[in-house]
Amino acid sequence: MKNAILFFFLIFSSFTYAQNVTEKIDSLMSKSYERGLFNGNVLVAKKGKIIYQKSFGFTDETKKTPLTKNSILNFGSIAKEFNTVAIMMLVERGQLNLDDPISKYDFDLPKWSEKVTTRHLINYSSGIPRIENGLIVSKNDEEAWKILRKTDTLLFEPGKDYRYDNGNVFLQRRIIEKITGMTFQDFVTKNIIKPLKMTNSVFDAKSGYKNRTSCYDMDNNRCPEMEFISGWLWMDTYDMYKWIDAMNHNRLISKKSFEKLLNNPYTKDHQGGSFGDYFEEEELQRHNGVSYKFESLVLNDMKNDVVIILASNNRNKVWDLGHIIREIMLGKLFEIPKKSVYQALRKEAQTDVNKAIENYYQLKKTSEKEYSFDNAIEINTLGYELLRAGKINESIKIFQLVVKEFPNNASVADSLGEAYLTNKQYDLALEWYNKAINLGGTKGNAERMIEKIEKIINSKP
Repeated sequence: MKNAILFFFLIFSSFTYAQNVTEKIDSLMSKSYERGLFNGNVLVAKKGKIIYQKSFGFTDETKKTPLTKNSILNFGSIAKEFNTVAIMMLVERGQLNLDDPISKYDFDLPKWSEKVTTRHLINYSSGIPRIENGLIVSKNDEEAWKILRKTDTLLFEPGKDYRYDNGNVFLQRRIIEKITGMTFQDFVTKNIIKPLKMTNSVFDAKSGYKNRTSCYDMDNNRCPEMEFISGWLWMDTYDMYKWIDAMNHNRLISKKSFEKLLNNPYTKDHQGGSFGDYFEEEELQRHNGVSYKFESLVLNDMKNDVVIILASNNRNKVWDLGHIIREIMLGKLFEIPKKSVYQALRKEAQTDVNKAIENYYQLKKTSEKEYSFDNAIEINTLGYELLRAGKINESIKIFQLVVKEFPNNASVADSLGEAYLTNKQYDLALEWYNKAINLGGTKGNAERMIEKIEKIINSKP
């Protein structure tokens, strides 16, 4: 009798815990949606069971069609996981040696291909030429080939540095095709998508495809249709969960191969690799994907058997919300994000930056508890938006506001230095980059910019 009572108590406690957690997550996501901080889909699983799955907002800028659990989204860089797993499948089958030079595959590439290996490619340590540069990107596979074949020099010696670049992804996919005699898409479909029953996934989804979403910005302008190299898998959050669960349970590749992809030996001062960031002590994989205004986040907490997936077509608080959900899952205290200061000021800043700054202080005076004034990224984002729009003087005024509000933040000092550099005010740029270093540095960026400025100054007659 006692055992029966204990059993039912444990069942009831487990149910109560799950219900409590679900209510907290729903409160977080519903409030965040109401505050304009999230438009997208979310899925949370624990110990192999989905405990929360919900959609918030709309499929495109018209705001006529609500998102559903079947909506497919562009997961950006997270889709790069499929090429590296496909490569490890070929390794395990004895069809590919990671340390063979890629010249073996007769791609008609320059002599540097004799030094670059597949291992370098999957770890982003190849140093191969970039197939994209800022706003200029290869619009298709043919353009990518042209750039790679006509560029004789590497960015750095293979294995000596790290650069997260899509040229590595492009060549990974071409190697798979060379070895298998199939297109990359066909190989992944046959060996991954169908075995995992990922029934709502499609490569390079075109506008009008069933369940497809479109991304849009805060002014309700639709993003341009992507013109880039082929091989990007669009999917819903449930298919993404099937993929993560398969990796965690070694259904496609061995645990040893998975760990090889998680642990990138070429990254030192930062995380980053084929599967995003991996924090070994926590057994936490974190992968973030961005494409135009699509943004996604996967938190794969293997220690606690928790998977969190967020996918947005309106790029907003995906990163913050994912980490808050994990706090909830771990039984920790959490706060629902406040309204965005950036969103409140951005339109006005485009036309009258001085008025926007006045309103910043007015909001801080009257609505400090309602808006996120404690996050430097909020206003810094506005500064960069103005800088990208060519409004350099306006951006400088916003960055000046940020450094005044956050005087001990190295990143915002670095940002003001960048704005001054863009405006060719080299003395002020040097001053603020040095301040960034004195405040703790920005992972070497300030030092590199100082070196760049000194070269510019010294080259003047």
